[in-house]
Parts: sequence; structure tokens; C-alpha cells
Amino acid sequence: MNMTTTNHFILIILSMLVAFGPRFIPLRIFSTREIPQWFNEWMKYVPVSLFTALVVKDVFMNTKNYTFVGFDYMAKILASVIVVAIAYRSRSMGLSVVFGLVAVALLAMTFPL
Repeated sequence: MNMTTTNHFILIILSMLVAFGPRFIPLRIFSTREIPQWFNEWMKYVPVSLFTALVVKDVFMNTKNYTFVGFDYMAKILASVIVVAIAYRSRSMGLSVVFGLVAVALLAMTFPL
């Protein structure tokens, strides 16, 4: 093996360890402990909060220069309202994603993205 191949191999191994560590260490620590009920209740809201933060940023911010766009992206705003209604009604992430994609595709023909 030449030096470049060795460096790539070392980089891959170190990247694997960096990605594996944050997953393995908490699993190892919390697998033997009793997790309090309040913590489990609190953790139920984390996926919703993260998803909301990602979606709201994309709908109301221009990600090229990070400026507030207001109602310039009407197709995304209307699609978001449709997705919220479907998610609330069905409680299905998959159905919400499918309807959201269809809504954006159809609304983009009428409104700017």
C-alpha cells in the first residue's frame, strides 16, 4: 500500500470512530440505568421540535443569504398548512410527507418557490 491509500484508510477508520462514539457511549451508559419517567415524557417532543425547526427555516428563510422571505414562498407556506392538517388528522409521518411533496409540486405550478 502506498502512502495515500494508507492515509485514506486511517481517515476512514477515524471517521468511523467519531461517528460511532456519540451513538455507543450513551447507549452503554443508559442501558444499565433506570431512566426517569419525566425524561421519557420530555424526549417525546424532541423529534417534533427538530422537524419543526428544519421545516420552518426552509419555508420562511432564503437559505442562500439567510434573509426572512415572509410570504414570498407561498407554495411552501400553503403546502406546510396542508401537511400540518394531514399530520394532525392522520398522525402518519409517511402520509404527511407524501401529501407535502404532492402539494409542493402542484402549488409550485401556480406560486413561486
